[in-house]
Amino acid sequence: MKLRVLSATDVRRALPMRQAIETMRRAFGQLSANQAEMPLRTRLETEQGTLLLMPAYLKQSRELGFKMLSVWGDNPNRGLPALMGLATVIDPDTGRSLALMNGEALTALRTGATGGLATDLLARPDASVVAVFGVGIQGRMQLEAVTEVRQVKEVRVLNRTPSRVEAFVAEVSSWPNAPSISVVDSRRDAVMGADVVITATNSRIPVFNGRHLSPGTHVTGVGSFTPHMQEVDEVTVQKAKIVVDSLQACLAEAGDLIIPLEKGVISKLDIHAELGQIVNGDRPGRETNDEITFFKSVGVAVQDVVAANEVLGAAEVQGLGTVVEL
Repeated sequence: MKLRVLSATDVRRALPMRQAIETMRRAFGQLSANQAEMPLRTRLETEQGTLLLMPAYLKQSRELGFKMLSVWGDNPNRGLPALMGLATVIDPDTGRSLALMNGEALTALRTGATGGLATDLLARPDASVVAVFGVGIQGRMQLEAVTEVRQVKEVRVLNRTPSRVEAFVAEVSSWPNAPSISVVDSRRDAVMGADVVITATNSRIPVFNGRHLSPGTHVTGVGSFTPHMQEVDEVTVQKAKIVVDSLQACLAEAGDLIIPLEKGVISKLDIHAELGQIVNGDRPGRETNDEITFFKSVGVAVQDVVAANEVLGAAEVQGLGTVVEL
């Protein structure tokens, strides 16, 4: 059996961000049209970390595969990433594995692209000021995706870990047509007047006060992925039009929604739509300039499978990766 093995660099070369955003449009459209087989992700807990398994099959585009992620919180102390993973593409006709690729790069790319898609559908057309909470790889990818769908002029980041903030500023400043970047000392200063707010942290408590949001702000929350994590506060959730990547997945895993639901702050009826319903035209996106919108994503397997298949197709054309015989 021949298998194409693709590195993180190969993944990014094969799938530019703008194309990745359109790929996520295809993934979520099929998910919300009941054209995808996708169980909730399997979680296996060990003494040291969590193993996540995420398979999916998209019927319309006939894309099949799965991703495996390991989340080991103490790994940075060992000089290793906290999150590591692999993604596999499978031939739906034969069940043969076709490719194995870096799962961390794929995860960052598809999550960033999904945030870009949500911003395209939910943010005001003139949105230009972005506040970013979380200056790791996901914060950078989210911002990159937003710059693909809006003319971003100003970016604000919170000054919490100076060395990481400096690296973030240096990288973003090197982008073509880079926006101006300001480092702020308070959460209030970051949020007030921002058109788009991105949360991409591992925080278990809200990272900003929803009372400081301006009318018309769009919020994308991608950091929390368990019932006990809550990056976005109840004030924001209560006042916002709520859109989710997957209703089933968010009701099982998104503390940003589960906690206010359990407190009775909101009900399930307050969840406006899945992202794919807006893609398919079944539900409206933004309807007024003043409404606050909130997109919550916990990450689902259709993102990985569609992105991985797209990467493989481009890699075969461009000759990326290494073909091995197993």
